[in-house]
Amino acid sequence: MARLTSLAAATAIAMSSSAPDVIAQENDATRQTEVVLIADSLFENERDNTIIADGNVEASYEGRTLRADRVIYDRTSDKVRAIGNVVIIDPDGTERFAEEVEVDSELSDGYAVGFSVRLPNGGQAVSSSAIREADGINALDQVVYTACEVCGPEDSPTWALRARRAVLDQNTQMISYRDAVLEIGGVPVVYLPYFAHPDPNSDRRSGFLVPDLGVSSKVGLFYQQPYYWAISESSDVTVAPQVYQDVRPLMELEYRKRFWSGTLNIHTSFTRERLFDGDGERLLDSDDSWRSHVFADGAFSISPDWAWGFGLERVTDDLYLDRYDIDGERDLRGLYASQPKRLLSQLFLVGQSEDFYSETTLLGFQGLRAGDENSLLPVVAPLMNTEKLFDLGGYGQLAVQGTAAFISREEGNDSHRASLGADWSTQEVLPGGLLLEPFADARFDYYGLDEEFSVSGEETRSVATAGARLSYPFIRKGTRLDLLFEPVIMGAVGTSDSNPTEIPNEDSLLFEMNEASLFSSNGFSGFDLYEGDNRAAAGFTATARWRNGVEISTIAGRRWRSTSDPAFSELSNLDGTTSDWMTGIGLSAGRALQFDTGLRFDDESFELNRIDARLSTEFWRLQGQVQYFKIREEITQTQSAEEGIVISSQFDVSDRWSLVYRRSREIDAGFDSNHGIGVQYRDDCSVFEIVYEQRDSRDRELGPSESLKFRFRLRSLGQLGSRDVD
Repeated sequence: MARLTSLAAATAIAMSSSAPDVIAQENDATRQTEVVLIADSLFENERDNTIIADGNVEASYEGRTLRADRVIYDRTSDKVRAIGNVVIIDPDGTERFAEEVEVDSELSDGYAVGFSVRLPNGGQAVSSSAIREADGINALDQVVYTACEVCGPEDSPTWALRARRAVLDQNTQMISYRDAVLEIGGVPVVYLPYFAHPDPNSDRRSGFLVPDLGVSSKVGLFYQQPYYWAISESSDVTVAPQVYQDVRPLMELEYRKRFWSGTLNIHTSFTRERLFDGDGERLLDSDDSWRSHVFADGAFSISPDWAWGFGLERVTDDLYLDRYDIDGERDLRGLYASQPKRLLSQLFLVGQSEDFYSETTLLGFQGLRAGDENSLLPVVAPLMNTEKLFDLGGYGQLAVQGTAAFISREEGNDSHRASLGADWSTQEVLPGGLLLEPFADARFDYYGLDEEFSVSGEETRSVATAGARLSYPFIRKGTRLDLLFEPVIMGAVGTSDSNPTEIPNEDSLLFEMNEASLFSSNGFSGFDLYEGDNRAAAGFTATARWRNGVEISTIAGRRWRSTSDPAFSELSNLDGTTSDWMTGIGLSAGRALQFDTGLRFDDESFELNRIDARLSTEFWRLQGQVQYFKIREEITQTQSAEEGIVISSQFDVSDRWSLVYRRSREIDAGFDSNHGIGVQYRDDCSVFEIVYEQRDSRDRELGPSESLKFRFRLRSLGQLGSRDVD
């Protein structure tokens, strides 16, 4: 082995050594720029002023390595010529292969014959010749590029891009092709006289993105061409005009910005068009108008404990998102999530430490449902919640909480609430293993109300509860199975007449007590309703855990009250003096099977009032999830039965081919809100999916629709097809 400060020093080293393994020692500063040369033999040709290394040659310089059967260094031209099985490995892992290469002494610029390259991301290119120039321009002739793994000469890649010439500009980090043909399975499908894309290893950069296209019975054929603009290292914008066969074009914009203290995201679209129905037919009673949507959110740190942020959701028409199939309605943009078909805008300030939490939020709603009147929807300005925890050592934990809610409407009643309360609890292990958890809470509420609720314009309420939970856990350990059984009882004494009719219910309209709150001191999680009077709960939890990881768990029980409170609806499960029977069952068998369900049985007839079940599996070639729910009309807000099922599944017919099936069916109404079936192909370098989708639901003038969606993703080149195919 010869370690040389330059290839030109090979003469002195080779001539002074009687063997090819020679080591020249230099100081650390010199080693930073030295060339390490290893070969079976090394000699000098004085006549040609060259140094020749033969047999298993390896030369390294600043992290770049060259390997070949033979290397010739011309000291006159300062060029290195490598012949036979040439391999050049860059510091980033890029591997280049050639029959013959000539490069400069730094193993960078030069030319190659019979050239191929393997990139760190898995991409491969083969060309008849390649030139690498000092200005960062790399040119390849008769090139074939693919990101598919090709292990042998008989292998055929799923896709390949063939071109007469390809140029990689290292300065712009772009690869451009002339006379390019995209082949799928060896069959030419697209000819492109010019095509360019970023180097797969490049930083983000401006340019056209892969288009989105498809066909729908609602808008006909559509085509969207996004353009990505990298404004700076911390901001970018995507401009995506979309044209349709049956309606006018739409412009979509997405802006992102990262600050030192947080992030900002804005997604908006706009068009000028009349309203149209599910068949793309314009409505005669609508006018040309600018129509748009905006979804935006941001979150910013003020200090390690404090932050502020916002979420904005607005549309000009309540069916705008459905007409143009714009996603994002259910995304979380802030502290609070809204209900389906209700947009929520919010501005918040939040602080949190180990024993302190505070939030102040402004909330505004926009209704998208038929019959929604935005003037009747509330504006909450503000909603405040502050809580401080105190560790009392052996005396338990105390939480002091202050909250306020100021609700106003353009039309309808306003209300303002301020509350101050405290919760205390502790835990004691009694002789024999009994677990005792005493608790107490107290709260004072002040309400400022419209005259429709209160003649005086204000109401006050003081409520309190004291009680305890008592449980006795039994554990039986076995060689193959562990069993845990824990009976639990809860008893509490509370204030009476806790829900005067003058106080409006704003935050507990849809609340339902289930098995998760079976043993809670207060069955309600909101503030406008309070579960007073005397109450009790009894039930048990049980778990069976096998050594192989399989686990079955359940919880079951019931709740009693001393007095019936008319403020509690049947939906709440706290009406009357007894709740329904509640149970939850869970089964976990690893990825092969996950199952959980919640059941609610009528307190008198024991009929099934509600079931919510979910099953998921990844077994053999099947991956899927099934969700099923059924609710009796007596406990729904609309007083009509609800039943539905949601199926999402994929069956792998082979290692590469899969069948995709999904369905969301409203069983009680007799229609599918979404029904799709498709085929998917997936390998190491591409994904192809085609799905036929049908929607039977109707929302005013938007009726049933059909669509054919597809996606074709080529690794390192991007994705082609419908963006909303999962």
